[in-house]
Amino acid sequence: MARKDSEGYDSYPKDAYDDPPQGPVGVHRGARPWGVRLTPFVVVIIAAVAAGVLFWGIFSGEAANLLRGRVSSSASSSAQVAQTTKAAGEDESTASAGADASASPNESASSDASASPSESASPSESSQVPTPEESQQVNKAAAISVVNGTAQEGYASTEAQKLVADGYTNATPMNPGDMALPGQTVVWYQNDADLATAQAVANTLGIATVEQAPGIGAPVVVVLMQ
Repeated sequence: MARKDSEGYDSYPKDAYDDPPQGPVGVHRGARPWGVRLTPFVVVIIAAVAAGVLFWGIFSGEAANLLRGRVSSSASSSAQVAQTTKAAGEDESTASAGADASASPNESASSDASASPSESASPSESSQVPTPEESQQVNKAAAISVVNGTAQEGYASTEAQKLVADGYTNATPMNPGDMALPGQTVVWYQNDADLATAQAVANTLGIATVEQAPGIGAPVVVVLMQ
């Protein structure tokens, strides 16, 4: 005869598993913080604002103005660079022109130096300037008497100082004494060897007449008359 099972759920003692917690458990998630819940809404709002700004810029023309402003800025920068380059080129041109100008005086001096021999040999001056042969015979150490045949006091001394300044070392002023005076200012020379010296003295003092006069007592005698 089968035993009758008289034991049921209530016949066992209660334990922790007989009092489960309230609410969902297991795979269900718990409550999330407010910041996490609001993040999707913030992202949507930012995207909507960006789209609105883009739409407004395209249809209002502001985007084109910004683009033109950038193009204008680039063009002005290019113009400034070109202007700076041009200024640098002008400075180099000015420096080269200054170098040419600074070299021109030397070139002019060279031209003048090269032209001077032909000028000194011109016919108009040949009668006043001694020839090279005569210049080699000029004796600036020769005795030169400067005679004052005028009533102007100190005239002979003044003319003698001109000769000294020109390199003559033996020019002496004096009075005529018993000398027979000529009718005009003249430079006398004693011998043919004194001709070059007499001519050079006449050129220094601006005297036009040069004559030979043997027995005058000095190689060259300058007689100053009115």
